[in-house]
Amino acid sequence: MTEPAPSESRTIVHVLRHGEVHNPSGILYGRLPGFRLSVTGEAQARSVASALADHDVAHIVASPLERAQQTAQPIADKHGLPVATDDNLIEAGNQFEGLRVAVGDGALSRPRHWWKLRDPFTPSWGEPYLQIAHRMLAAVNAARIAAVGREAVCVSHQLPVWTLRRFLEGERLWHNPQHRQCSLASMTSLVYQGDTLVDIVYSEPAGASDPTVHGA
Repeated sequence: MTEPAPSESRTIVHVLRHGEVHNPSGILYGRLPGFRLSVTGEAQARSVASALADHDVAHIVASPLERAQQTAQPIADKHGLPVATDDNLIEAGNQFEGLRVAVGDGALSRPRHWWKLRDPFTPSWGEPYLQIAHRMLAAVNAARIAAVGREAVCVSHQLPVWTLRRFLEGERLWHNPQHRQCSLASMTSLVYQGDTLVDIVYSEPAGASDPTVHGA
């Protein structure tokens, strides 16, 4: 049987948010080192690995941050693959990193931080949304090429995953964080026919979670 040409191949890139992190202080940990998956997060990672066990996964890549690498490892183990690293999948930069940022609590209640909130559209407090979208798309395209005709898994973080999805769906990139559809250990699966994105499928193999969990 003749193999389909790359231009005809169906490739799926699963863009996965990492599992729950051990964060007893409730800070926005962002890109800080030392934040590992909680016991629940480790179980969520195993749930995703089980959900993908019978999929034709050919490539697994993760953000360099520990929680993303940990989430990727059970999937890699199921398929006998290494976990590659792509810096383009890293968490968004944020000037509130290391602080508590719950509404009515911590940094957001202090006037000296209010200037950082002056522009919610770029945003003024962190990495520009468009920059996030472009680097995430670069990571997805690299994974798609590496797994052409099969499936790839990219493990990243909530804001980068959600920003990528809004970019691909033609939505404005600034948004209300409470309205994100991107639970812990959820998958936003991008279906390509050749180079063309033909579908976006969202799933929660580890169940739903609060979309406002900070630093994730």
